[in-house]
Amino acid sequence: MLAPVAAHAAEIERQGRLLLVSGMLDGSELASFIDHLNSGTVRTVVLEDSFGGTAEAAGAYADAIRASGVETEVRGQCMAACAYAFLAGKTHRFSDGFQVNGLMLPVAARPTAAELAVRWRDDAHRTPADFTAGANAPKVIEASADGRGAHDNWQPEHGVLFTASPSLFGRIYNAFYCDGTQGRDFSKCERLPDADPFKLGVLSP
Repeated sequence: MLAPVAAHAAEIERQGRLLLVSGMLDGSELASFIDHLNSGTVRTVVLEDSFGGTAEAAGAYADAIRASGVETEVRGQCMAACAYAFLAGKTHRFSDGFQVNGLMLPVAARPTAAELAVRWRDDAHRTPADFTAGANAPKVIEASADGRGAHDNWQPEHGVLFTASPSLFGRIYNAFYCDGTQGRDFSKCERLPDADPFKLGVLSP
């Protein structure tokens, strides 16, 4: 399973036609990110070990990715806010290599099999609030007096986790539901059967 990653602010690095984004999507590097995409020379945004961020920043990154028509790729971990930005790519894939790749999509509750089948289809123009909220949940969640609430739907430990692990026979894909009580020990998450990320539209074929 995935190892815990220390949280740090977003970092942007250009590598030829690749634009590498790591760290929390907190908006601190958003202007630089947009400038790189506007150059017209970036083909793929690689999201590497990005353990969450804010819904506002995720929406802004996703809008910029969608407008530029670039592809997205996950290398290592991409959780919560990062996952929303990842799905905005023209195509969205896991990186090759020997690392375990993981994508945590935030959800308000454990999805049913029927919800899984349609949950992430045609998400190109949905807002972060639509993405996380359940059918009966409010679209906007106000922060409570203790400062919690507004970002509760973006807890990086709560959601559906898709993993791809290298093996002698190619990559092995698994899906899990994590209710947040496990912290970053994802081995305690519940395995979801019949949750192929390609069939669900989470990864591009």
